[in-house]
Amino acid sequence: MLASEIATVFFLFNVLLRSSLVHSQGLQRGFYDSSCPDAEDIVRSTVEKYYNNDATIAPGLLRLHFHDCFVQGCDASVLISGASSERSAPQNFGLRGFEVIDDAKSQLESTCPGVVSCADILALAARDSVDLTGGPSWSVPLGRRDGRISSAADAKALPSPADPVSVQRQKFADQGLSDHDLVTLVGAHTIGQTDCAFVRYRLYNFTATGNADPSISPAFLPQLRALCPPNGDPARRVALDRDGAESFDAAFFKNVRDGNAALESDQRLWGDGATQGVVQKYAGNIRGLFGLRFTYEFPKAMVSLGGVAVKTGRQGEIRRRCSRFN
Repeated sequence: MLASEIATVFFLFNVLLRSSLVHSQGLQRGFYDSSCPDAEDIVRSTVEKYYNNDATIAPGLLRLHFHDCFVQGCDASVLISGASSERSAPQNFGLRGFEVIDDAKSQLESTCPGVVSCADILALAARDSVDLTGGPSWSVPLGRRDGRISSAADAKALPSPADPVSVQRQKFADQGLSDHDLVTLVGAHTIGQTDCAFVRYRLYNFTATGNADPSISPAFLPQLRALCPPNGDPARRVALDRDGAESFDAAFFKNVRDGNAALESDQRLWGDGATQGVVQKYAGNIRGLFGLRFTYEFPKAMVSLGGVAVKTGRQGEIRRRCSRFN
């Protein structure tokens, strides 16, 4: 396929994408057009400012939105500070990007006080993070309200790096998300990193066998062992996409197909019939349309994620500060 043909297909995909994203759970496009017309521009410029200083903030913001939506729905409950808040749960250790959301919220409160929710800021920041790393952009349905509950105990709903596909499937189904959504959203791992602590157990004595996880490619295993030696730093960072964690693309799925996924939960997607089919669809050059299929499907999955258990109308509140209830 010639470069000009790829560009044409990409353009048509973008047109189809923007026309196919429907309102989700009472949310709507252009929600702030009258009440705070600069809202999306303010969030975008804030995310871009931090991204230009440190590009690793992009996957941090994307993960922050994901973690928010999986617990109590997309209601910014993950942003609340406190000893027993959702943010303090072990599953949320290492979350990043709080300062970006706080900065955007401060600007928005100065421009249009009491109008834009922290939950909507999270959804917009996630979209902008994908766009800045070379991924697709999309119109984000807005109108979420901020929740009034944030409990560390509820974070058990979050997927774990060691979850088998059956557990991942159930956790996604609990949020109204399908197997297709699961694989597509896990594709966000094309950007970002993890700690050796979540990888090393696969490399040396997996399930007390004395050997490495057999699903790891023999060519990839020495690279992981070099990064994460037996007594090395558990906090050392490992790219989730072997081909580079800076660009949002479909290479992640090729790595899953070839046994080159860093996380066990990612690699297990290739061992399940249903999820393997979706991985293969994105990984193949022909079926994946040279990465354009993932580019088309990811925004749709993000809109589905962003509609999970949202609070609208008179539910919840519009926080004045994202880290505490009004």
